[in-house]
Amino acid sequence: MKAWLIMIATMFVDLDHLLASPIFDPDRCSINFHPLHSYWAIAGYCILFFIPKCRVIAIGLLFHMLTDFQDCLW
Repeated sequence: MKAWLIMIATMFVDLDHLLASPIFDPDRCSINFHPLHSYWAIAGYCILFFIPKCRVIAIGLLFHMLTDFQDCLW
C-alpha cells in the first residue's frame, strides 16, 4: 500500500505543466520541455534509483517519464 501511494504521488511531477502556455498542447512532447521532465531531471531520477530509500520514488518518476516519452513517438 505504501509503495502504491508513493507511485501515485510521483504523478505530481506533472504540476510543472502549469508553467507552460498553453497548459495542455496535444502536439507537444513533455520530455525536455517542462522543467521536471528535462534530461537533467531524468538523470537525477536515475541517480535516485541507486539510493535504496529512494528507489520506489525513482521507479515511479522514471515510469512516468517513459509513459510521457510514448506521447513523443506518436
